[in-house]
Amino acid sequence: MTKKIVPDPPQSLLGKTAATPFGSCGAGHPPLFSVRDGIEAEDALVHVSLLLQGIYDTAQQACEHIDGLPKKGLLWSTLHSAEMAKGLVDAVLDGLESKALRRKGLGKPV
Repeated sequence: MTKKIVPDPPQSLLGKTAATPFGSCGAGHPPLFSVRDGIEAEDALVHVSLLLQGIYDTAQQACEHIDGLPKKGLLWSTLHSAEMAKGLVDAVLDGLESKALRRKGLGKPV
């Protein structure tokens, strides 16, 4: 009988999520939602990036139709904050991908 050699699964670069409830509306009940425990952090960051893109797209559309409205600076601030947060998350993901490729000998040396 021969033993089949099975490689270990790739190690996560950041670890995994912890169960974290969110979505409290102050109505006296527990939060409605929760991030699940054990999700790879890289996968969670990909979802964050997608959520931030949706926020940015929504705010961009709203900004195109706010001429003359009071406090439009708040909406523009939301737009730019979402853009900056997405840029940071994407930069982390790109860095992790580059590091993983270098480990495999496929990426550019730093």
